Amino acid sequence: MSATSAPPGTAASSKGLKANALGLTSSIVIATASVAPAYSLAASLGLVVGQVGAQAPVIMLLAFVPMLFIAFGYQGLNEIDPDCGTTFTWGARVFGPKTGWLGGWAIIVADVIVMANLAQIAGQYGFQLVGAYGLAASTGWTEVAGVVWIALMTLICYVGIELSARIQVALLSIELVMLAVLSITALTKVYSGHGVSGSMHVSASWFNPFNISSFSALTLGLLTAIFIYWGWDTAVSVNEETKDRSKTPGRAAVLSTVLLLVTYGLVTVSAQAFAGVGTTGSGLANTDNSGDVLSGLGSAVFGSVGFGHFLSKLLVLMVLSSASASTQTTIMPTARTALSMADHRGIPSAFARIHPRFRTPTWSTVGMGLASIAFYVLLTKISSNVLADSISSLGLAIAFYYGLTGLACAWHFAPRAFRGGGPRTLWLRFLLPLLGALILFTFFAYGAYQFWNPSYGFTQWHMPFSPHWHIGGVFLTGVGSLVLGIPLMYMYRAVRPQYFRGEVIRRGAWPQQTEAAEQEK
Repeated sequence: MSATSAPPGTAASSKGLKANALGLTSSIVIATASVAPAYSLAASLGLVVGQVGAQAPVIMLLAFVPMLFIAFGYQGLNEIDPDCGTTFTWGARVFGPKTGWLGGWAIIVADVIVMANLAQIAGQYGFQLVGAYGLAASTGWTEVAGVVWIALMTLICYVGIELSARIQVALLSIELVMLAVLSITALTKVYSGHGVSGSMHVSASWFNPFNISSFSALTLGLLTAIFIYWGWDTAVSVNEETKDRSKTPGRAAVLSTVLLLVTYGLVTVSAQAFAGVGTTGSGLANTDNSGDVLSGLGSAVFGSVGFGHFLSKLLVLMVLSSASASTQTTIMPTARTALSMADHRGIPSAFARIHPRFRTPTWSTVGMGLASIAFYVLLTKISSNVLADSISSLGLAIAFYYGLTGLACAWHFAPRAFRGGGPRTLWLRFLLPLLGALILFTFFAYGAYQFWNPSYGFTQWHMPFSPHWHIGGVFLTGVGSLVLGIPLMYMYRAVRPQYFRGEVIRRGAWPQQTEAAEQEK
């Protein structure tokens, strides 16, 4: 049942979703929780330090710049077309149906890949929280816990977006408070002389990008940091369920990126000051810690006895809650992207079905959960190294669809920017989104080139037609998953061609363009 009638007293969007369910605060919370600051830092901070050393703080600052620029692009396009398909819909209106479809596919790819990593983190931290360290080290039991975790989070998203939003507020509050406590305690210990071997005072040189050893290190560090910021666009994906849907989601996207900058800046500086950037012991560049820097850092900062032990456990709970929040808010945008693609006849109509009571996507939500479980189980069966490489490959899918959105915004607003649109249109709708897109596409191209190298990452693959030709596992996962969308797109086009002929979304047609132009006057 697509776009079924709403129950009495319940407003519904054009696709049947529950309208006006979220306000600005809820949208900011969902955007920030989707990024999962604690989980993202735990999984990626060590990788960034390993790539750029003590320049990790400036990498966090530089990665924020294209994110903010692209957020302005999302804000601009959402004002004239608040469709939950976001990049899929906007790409089709600006560049045509095939480009839009591939943008939607990139969103789905990125979300399915990250769900496998979220499940892994959730499984490990869940066992650590109850002291079951043997189970946490077991691949099999962690896999079982991860599958259960995805199923539970899928159920919560299925039941309704308001329940998800209320859970996000509680989880994000715990997360941000604990990150602040960790940072302040770490800096206090450093400056009181109670740090660890390798501790150092904060230095202005950490914020000098010219101290980074090479352009390659800069690019790879930024690609990793982009993953740390990724996810704020969830606020825009739930636009059809938001009050003042043409304005509130865009504002939430921009404000959440600023909140993330403050959070990441504080944690990165304090963690680096306390643990140092060494490759042994507690050093952030120690490869033994790179997959999870917060777990070991918490024990070193808070201690392992008394109240310190309690805080260390609370930190574990925080990363678990971060994974929980991000799992929910990863399912939501993917389900709504699939819903929009189905509603516009880009994928099977079953994915456009809406639950008559909960007003949430049914097949799209369940399908996202099942696809994530299948991908997670497949990767763990192949190798834990493949799972580790998948996190590095995420930057490519993110850079692609974020860059496409920024370019679509600049392309659409270009005529108005140079024909009396005013400084706001020129800067926030054309120049900055265009610059953000160019930066991200540069990262995509250079990152793909680097990832091709078999020595990058943990895995490499032999080409069947040439046993002596190897390809990097990070490249194969990142680029391969995006390219997989091309034959799938043409296969569905042969079955149901209306969308691909431009009969459903007409290039250059915008539903609220006239209204937005009147408001700008």
